[in-house]
Amino acid sequence: MSVNDILQDAENKMQHAIDAMVHDFGTYRTGRATPAVLERVHVEYYGVETPINQIANVSVPEPRQLLIQPYEKHMMPIIEKAIMKSDLGINPVNDGSGIRLTFPQMTEDRRKEMVKTVHSRTEQCRVSIRNIRRDANDHIKGLEKKKEITEDDVKGGEAKVQKITDGFIAKADDLSKKKEAELLQV
Repeated sequence: MSVNDILQDAENKMQHAIDAMVHDFGTYRTGRATPAVLERVHVEYYGVETPINQIANVSVPEPRQLLIQPYEKHMMPIIEKAIMKSDLGINPVNDGSGIRLTFPQMTEDRRKEMVKTVHSRTEQCRVSIRNIRRDANDHIKGLEKKKEITEDDVKGGEAKVQKITDGFIAKADDLSKKKEAELLQV
């Protein structure tokens, strides 16, 4: 394995950490309706825990409303119960043809709580990125111990790893600020 392979691997892992953070941000409930908030809600479908979006069509008819239309009508009460048991804090309304979820306007306290959650998740991402940096530097030093690269190559490789790390941490911070602004928007 060369230094370039180590750098490429570290960059890929850091991108995965960013992608995971962005995915989690999508599941945080803001004042707007988004089907991503249902990803953590599962129902038992023929003996298997299944996400709602795999057994129903989820659409956004209005900015603060989701419409869930199960592919099989007998699943409506099961989906309703799963939503009530979840941590969404929304009561489903069964209108006969589908289940409507109306998202209330978020309170100031709830917005601040969500911002804290965003900051916490961003810090988890930063820690992951720093751990990937540490592993990459360890691999580079391992190549030096095997006498495959010189001391100058180690210094150059570590500098490149640090540059990549700084870029991804800045990206995580930028995404965090955007999500915070979205949450605080009234």
